[in-house]
Amino acid sequence: MLRPIMFVGTASDVGKSVITAGFCRIFLQDGYRPTPFKAQNMSLNSYVTPEGLEIGRAQAVQAEAAGLACHVDMNPVLLKPTTDQASQVVLNGRPVGTQSAYEYFRENDRRELFAAATQAFDRLAARYSPVVLEGAGSISELNLKRRDITNLRMARHAGAATYLIADIDRGGVFGSVYGSLALLEPEEKACIKGIIINKFRGDARLFADGRQQLEALTGVPVVGVLPYFRDIFVE
Repeated sequence: MLRPIMFVGTASDVGKSVITAGFCRIFLQDGYRPTPFKAQNMSLNSYVTPEGLEIGRAQAVQAEAAGLACHVDMNPVLLKPTTDQASQVVLNGRPVGTQSAYEYFRENDRRELFAAATQAFDRLAARYSPVVLEGAGSISELNLKRRDITNLRMARHAGAATYLIADIDRGGVFGSVYGSLALLEPEEKACIKGIIINKFRGDARLFADGRQQLEALTGVPVVGVLPYFRDIFVE
């Protein structure tokens, strides 16, 4: 059995979903039986599983990359925004109500949702290897950390080797990586095994000094610099 692997981010839209899908396909091509997993997704774009249950479309794409039919265990909690301040909550593929963001996030430890997430993960981990996990948003949202069921809390449950993705195209990559890691507790930072710089335009050799500087600042290796792609169209 391979150890689970997880991709988390310094922010939303840094490339977690695409990289997770890519690794699902790589593991499949290498002869393993991977499966995607995201504890909680927020998206208007849902996908209906063969059983008639809803999950996020990103996990459906990742399942296809892994050569699998999608299953609700791949995304047990889905939030579908209905307004700027409220979302429909879909638990294990079925709508269970609509809540405001305040109502949803004010529960400090979210026991029921985290239990559903860990149970779904455990079922997948018993059948597939490796589980390829995706985080959500930023790993360092301090005001939400106690309520976060998707990022490092999930990584620690899974025992996942976790990689932090940063988008260099938007600027500020040094601050976003350094700040994200500096705000973690020691036991959280211990989960992070490497940094991935995503969406690099131009010759990656020009980032050689930056790579060394980031490693010196954070104590975490930069394991890859990925180019900016214009031709990834996922549907």
